Amino acid sequence: MAELPVVVVSSDDEQRALLQVLVEGTSVARVVHSCANFPVVTEDPITRRIHSANPEVILFDIPNDNPNLALRAIEMLHSHLPQCALFAVGSMSQPHVIVNAMRAGACEFIERPTTTTDLLEAFVRLSASQRKSHVEETRGKIFSVVNAKGGSGSTTVAVNLALALQAAHGNTALVDLAYLGHCALHLNLKPMFGVADAIRNLHRLDASLLESFMTRHGGGMQLLAGPNTPLGTEPSSAEHAKLFDLMVGHFRYVVVDLSTRMDVTTKLVANLSQTVLMVAHADVASLWSAARVQQYLTENSNREKVLLVLNRFRKIPGFSETDAEAAAGVKVVAKIPNQYFAVSTSIDRGVPLLQQTHTDVARAFTNLATRLTENEPDVKRRAWSLFKTV
Repeated sequence: MAELPVVVVSSDDEQRALLQVLVEGTSVARVVHSCANFPVVTEDPITRRIHSANPEVILFDIPNDNPNLALRAIEMLHSHLPQCALFAVGSMSQPHVIVNAMRAGACEFIERPTTTTDLLEAFVRLSASQRKSHVEETRGKIFSVVNAKGGSGSTTVAVNLALALQAAHGNTALVDLAYLGHCALHLNLKPMFGVADAIRNLHRLDASLLESFMTRHGGGMQLLAGPNTPLGTEPSSAEHAKLFDLMVGHFRYVVVDLSTRMDVTTKLVANLSQTVLMVAHADVASLWSAARVQQYLTENSNREKVLLVLNRFRKIPGFSETDAEAAAGVKVVAKIPNQYFAVSTSIDRGVPLLQQTHTDVARAFTNLATRLTENEPDVKRRAWSLFKTV
């Protein structure tokens, strides 16, 4: 992610200094100007200085005792600089201030005391939103896959979805972010490099170097492998954000296997994702876990992006797809048939299910890839063109 230019506005010297440190600490943003007073009108010298700094984000610290000046400044700058994202920082114990700040034009309200992680997540959400609305046609899309509970099958889904997307559209990458990577085993690959190598070389990473750290599968899909031994130190959220910013600039589709990890990295990737596929079984424990994972992932983001994949699915009398959706609080996007022998054999042999085109389970992954991409303009145009020639 390119560094976001940020202006900090706070009447409290200590808080202003702290916010500047926190912004710089995200490694994805930099402070280009700070103000000790809130601008009042568009002709105000403070407004002119903010305008000349050309910020993408203006961060307002709202005082607890007298929020009105800050709220009026947000409203004025929202009208004067509509291209800027306005973030408010304040107390969560004053709901009327939160509501008024959002009505005035703030797109984020961040709790005080603020942390670097809070700001980083807000910057990532902004970047994802900008990417979707302004450069969707030139940037790739991320589909992340996460288990509702251990052993649900996220790696099987991620591997075969990536292969299906590669077969249909090409230019697809698979990223293994599990604590212990298994994607390479499913693909019968022996990677020399992986995610950790790309992160270590972020300071000089470009598209060419990135590909040198990846391992190409026979179908053309490329894998950025996970570790084959647990890492002692996990990369930071800022490092992961920079890595995925580069990847979506280079690949049309990026499928991420998050496995069972539940941490700030998982939240970050979920925020960056076009769709989060939560893999579960149609049993009480799995669907109960799915509901909790969905709540965790969507605390500060759009819950509609989370979809349910029912793996090892078999029809149960008296239990419908609607029942599963009600239990998990998530819409079902795919049902992968329960073909245990075919799945276990494919993993043991390193021959993915998608290459076994005659099976129902392979067709299910092809259909999932179609569902996830059917609303894209070029896919619609291609489908219409084929229809007209029939």
